[in-house]
Amino acid sequence: MLSAEMAAALNRHLNTELYSAQLYLSMSSYANFLGLKGAANWFMVQYQEEMVHFTRFYDYINSQGEHVRLGSLDAPPSEFASLLAMFQKTLEHETYITKCINELTELAVKERDHATQIFLQWFITEQIEEEENDRAIIGKLKLVGDNGYGLLMIDNELGTRVFTPPPATGQAP
Repeated sequence: MLSAEMAAALNRHLNTELYSAQLYLSMSSYANFLGLKGAANWFMVQYQEEMVHFTRFYDYINSQGEHVRLGSLDAPPSEFASLLAMFQKTLEHETYITKCINELTELAVKERDHATQIFLQWFITEQIEEEENDRAIIGKLKLVGDNGYGLLMIDNELGTRVFTPPPATGQAP
């Protein structure tokens, strides 16, 4: 059973995950508009992953005898200065999500809510991967700068990303 404070915090974060999905859907559309089909694919996969994250929070809140409270969301940006700017925004956003997950974990520890601590461990590991991937792509984009051939190569690489749904909650990763 969740405390009122934990339920409210999880619901706030659930809405943050939904915003994340919208942000990456917006980035996918803008990359597509720029003709960067590989980047559009990469951000679409990121959107799908964020919807899985949203759904995991949704399911967890419900499984703990609470109900989900959806809130209004700010519209994400719809235009970006460059592909590099998009990935810098991605890293900035994922760093924020990491901070949020850490705060949720600290609350669960404070409340001795072991079930929520266990639930959040998957997200802690996920955030390490998210930030590492973003930094690697930013590094490549900085390396090629405005070189069209280099951008084309990176775009082609981004296009190979495939959405692989993670194991269902409660199963080993």
